Amino acid sequence: MALTAPALPGLAQMAQMPMPAHSQPPQGPPADITLTIEPVTVDLAPDRILSTIGYNGTSPGPVLRMKQDRPVTVDIVNRTDTPEFLHWHGFLISPEADGVEEQGSQPIAPRETRRIQFTPTLAGSRWYHTHAMAESDLHKGAYTGQFGFVYIDPASGDPGHYDQEHFLALRDWEPFFSSTMEDDDDEDGKPAVQPEKPTRDLPGAPGLEVSSMTYSINDKALGAGQPIRVKQGDRVLFHLLNASAIENRRIAFAGHKFRIIAMDGNPVPTPHEVDAIFLGAGERVCAMVEMNNPGVWIMGATNEMIRNAGLGIVVEYANQHKKALWTPPGPASWDYTLFAKPGAPAQKPDAVIDMVFEKAPGGFGKFNAWFINGKPYPHEREFLLEKGKRYRLVYRNRTDDAHPMHLHRHQTELVEINGKWTHGLIKDTVVVPYFGRASVDFVADQPGLSLFHCHIQNHMDYGFKALFRYS
Repeated sequence: MALTAPALPGLAQMAQMPMPAHSQPPQGPPADITLTIEPVTVDLAPDRILSTIGYNGTSPGPVLRMKQDRPVTVDIVNRTDTPEFLHWHGFLISPEADGVEEQGSQPIAPRETRRIQFTPTLAGSRWYHTHAMAESDLHKGAYTGQFGFVYIDPASGDPGHYDQEHFLALRDWEPFFSSTMEDDDDEDGKPAVQPEKPTRDLPGAPGLEVSSMTYSINDKALGAGQPIRVKQGDRVLFHLLNASAIENRRIAFAGHKFRIIAMDGNPVPTPHEVDAIFLGAGERVCAMVEMNNPGVWIMGATNEMIRNAGLGIVVEYANQHKKALWTPPGPASWDYTLFAKPGAPAQKPDAVIDMVFEKAPGGFGKFNAWFINGKPYPHEREFLLEKGKRYRLVYRNRTDDAHPMHLHRHQTELVEINGKWTHGLIKDTVVVPYFGRASVDFVADQPGLSLFHCHIQNHMDYGFKALFRYS
């Protein structure tokens, strides 16, 4: 039985501006949702308990269910001693409600309660997280446990047919600075095409990056907590999120295939089965799995070191009590175009904006500097949009990192990656391959400031961001 989903909307439809948000002290009827920012503990394993900042006493925070096109009121309570921001990732809402300092959102002061109101206009998997800058403080910002899923149920239509639904966030903990990285960008092998590879290396000693050796799915390391229990024949819908502040991740489900049905909350034009999923920081994937291989299996990172350090979860069939097994996935590389439509989009952009990404090793002392078009943030009035026009952003990644690029308050359509044209795949975060190129189209229909940045915290903090403004 196939999962059905609402028809894929066009960019113009997706960019409709919802009702304005209001920031005010709580008054009147109780809020629909209250999120309290406060110290929490995370029991990764019986002998591994972490202390961090989370929401409502947990990390991840509660899964929030909303209804498409139904207004929602949220009270945000800050019970910490530092100002905070709460960002609604993948929403089409006003700059004030979006929860980002660069767009003019006001910080939530210590012991303040802030009320916001907005209408979620897009169905599907979204998420919420802090947007505070961290810089050299690894106990702030996205390095803390401030993140959680939002799922927006469609206003009408069949939500799909499945027997179980699970929300799984990939996470790293206890970050530290390092000159070496353990990442998944190379795991599929060297890209066959590297159209943006520079002819020479930039001078300078490499700056510090952020790494980790402690991982989990949700709040449990592999082997701790309860397994996901299934029966043969079950159809299980997995909502996956890379909630890392540090790296992109690749995961697989031993003995099974994922059927990708949505990315960043939006139904894909071409559902497709894969052995493994590559998730950039901030990306979401919804995948259906047919439970047709009885046993006890591991879903987790394909990188052995990362999986053994906690990034995994056990899936157990009924009446199976074996040791959990891991089998490596096939060699096929991750390819966005598998889930889209072939060929360039029929509609041409009104304007093209080139965006060259570069790294200056040690450009900020101990840390690397990250440049867009030759300079770090801020970019003053460099990126100006005219309301109603269709723009094409050409991401030229001249660095040796794969960057998950996120444009706030807009949805983008992937139209090209490393010279391969495609269309129909709507996303809010796109991973640009290292030394590679990607192009996305969007309609400028969300007036106000919109932040654009790499979703890796250390990169964003040290220059890798820009503001889009409407003229």
